Amino acid sequence: MDTKEWIKIAAIQDTHLLQELLLSLDEGEAASIILAIEKQADYLIIDESEGRKTAQKFKIRITGLLGVLVRAKQKGLIPALMPIMNELVINMKFRIHTELYEEVLKQAGEL
Repeated sequence: MDTKEWIKIAAIQDTHLLQELLLSLDEGEAASIILAIEKQADYLIIDESEGRKTAQKFKIRITGLLGVLVRAKQKGLIPALMPIMNELVINMKFRIHTELYEEVLKQAGEL
Protein backbone atom coordinates (compact mmCIF):
# COMPACT_ATOMS: atom_id res chain seq x y z
CA MET A 1 0.00 0.00 0.00
CA ASP A 2 1.36 3.42 -1.00
CA THR A 3 0.74 5.68 1.99
CA LYS A 4 2.20 9.13 2.44
CA GLU A 5 4.66 9.38 5.32
CA TRP A 6 2.48 11.87 7.22
CA ILE A 7 -0.53 9.55 7.17
CA LYS A 8 -0.58 7.17 10.11
CA ILE A 9 -2.96 4.24 10.36
CA ALA A 10 -4.01 3.48 13.92
CA ALA A 11 -6.43 1.14 15.63
CA ILE A 12 -8.60 2.23 18.54
CA GLN A 13 -8.01 0.68 21.94
CA ASP A 14 -11.28 1.50 23.73
CA THR A 15 -13.70 -0.99 22.20
CA HIS A 16 -16.24 -0.42 24.99
CA LEU A 17 -16.51 3.27 24.08
CA LEU A 18 -16.80 2.23 20.43
CA GLN A 19 -19.85 0.11 21.21
CA GLU A 20 -21.40 3.01 23.12
CA LEU A 21 -20.78 5.53 20.33
CA LEU A 22 -22.08 3.16 17.66
CA LEU A 23 -25.54 3.62 19.15
CA SER A 24 -25.69 7.10 17.62
CA LEU A 25 -22.78 7.38 15.13
CA ASP A 26 -21.41 5.40 12.23
CA GLU A 27 -18.21 3.43 12.72
CA GLY A 28 -15.91 5.96 11.04
CA GLU A 29 -17.11 8.88 13.14
CA ALA A 30 -17.02 6.85 16.34
CA ALA A 31 -13.50 5.58 15.68
CA SER A 32 -12.31 9.09 14.77
CA ILE A 33 -13.58 10.47 18.07
CA ILE A 34 -11.97 7.66 20.04
CA LEU A 35 -8.64 8.11 18.24
CA ALA A 36 -8.77 11.85 18.91
CA ILE A 37 -9.17 11.04 22.61
CA GLU A 38 -6.52 8.32 22.67
CA LYS A 39 -3.96 10.28 20.66
CA GLN A 40 -4.78 13.57 22.42
CA ALA A 41 -5.27 15.20 19.03
CA ASP A 42 -5.08 18.96 18.71
CA TYR A 43 -8.16 18.88 16.47
CA LEU A 44 -10.60 16.42 15.00
CA ILE A 45 -11.70 17.10 11.42
CA ILE A 46 -15.36 16.16 11.32
CA ASP A 47 -18.31 17.61 9.44
CA GLU A 48 -21.34 15.52 10.38
CA SER A 49 -23.42 17.31 13.03
CA GLU A 50 -24.03 14.35 15.38
CA GLY A 51 -20.35 13.49 15.32
CA ARG A 52 -19.43 17.11 16.08
CA LYS A 53 -21.85 17.22 19.02
CA THR A 54 -20.45 13.99 20.42
CA ALA A 55 -16.84 15.16 20.00
CA GLN A 56 -17.67 18.39 21.84
CA LYS A 57 -19.09 16.37 24.75
CA PHE A 58 -15.62 14.86 25.09
CA LYS A 59 -14.05 18.36 24.96
CA ILE A 60 -12.36 17.58 21.64
CA ARG A 61 -11.55 20.66 19.57
CA ILE A 62 -13.10 20.27 16.15
CA THR A 63 -12.92 21.75 12.71
CA GLY A 64 -14.46 20.74 9.44
CA LEU A 65 -13.27 20.46 5.89
CA LEU A 66 -14.12 24.11 5.27
CA GLY A 67 -12.11 25.17 8.30
CA VAL A 68 -9.11 23.27 6.97
CA LEU A 69 -9.50 24.94 3.58
CA VAL A 70 -9.73 28.43 5.11
CA ARG A 71 -6.57 27.76 7.08
CA ALA A 72 -4.82 26.48 3.94
CA LYS A 73 -5.76 29.67 2.10
CA GLN A 74 -4.61 31.87 4.99
CA LYS A 75 -1.24 30.06 5.01
CA GLY A 76 -0.85 30.42 1.25
CA LEU A 77 -1.08 26.69 0.60
CA ILE A 78 -3.91 27.16 -1.90
CA PRO A 79 -4.39 30.22 -4.10
CA ALA A 80 -8.19 30.45 -3.93
CA LEU A 81 -10.97 28.82 -1.97
CA MET A 82 -13.97 29.52 -4.20
CA PRO A 83 -13.01 27.09 -7.00
CA ILE A 84 -12.45 24.31 -4.47
CA MET A 85 -15.76 24.99 -2.72
CA ASN A 86 -17.58 25.07 -6.05
CA GLU A 87 -15.98 21.75 -6.99
CA LEU A 88 -17.11 20.27 -3.67
CA VAL A 89 -20.68 21.47 -4.13
CA ILE A 90 -21.12 20.73 -7.83
CA ASN A 91 -19.16 17.54 -8.37
CA MET A 92 -18.84 16.03 -4.91
CA LYS A 93 -22.38 16.88 -3.71
CA PHE A 94 -20.94 18.44 -0.54
CA ARG A 95 -23.75 20.38 1.13
CA ILE A 96 -22.95 23.93 2.20
CA HIS A 97 -25.65 26.31 3.36
CA THR A 98 -25.57 29.57 1.39
CA GLU A 99 -24.83 31.65 4.50
CA LEU A 100 -21.94 29.38 5.47
CA TYR A 101 -20.59 29.45 1.90
CA GLU A 102 -20.49 33.25 2.01
CA GLU A 103 -19.04 33.37 5.54
CA VAL A 104 -16.22 30.99 4.60
CA LEU A 105 -15.36 33.09 1.55
CA LYS A 106 -15.34 36.22 3.74
CA GLN A 107 -12.96 34.55 6.21
CA ALA A 108 -10.72 33.62 3.28
CA GLY A 109 -10.80 37.20 1.98
CA GLU A 110 -12.58 36.25 -1.23
CA LEU A 111 -15.83 38.22 -0.66
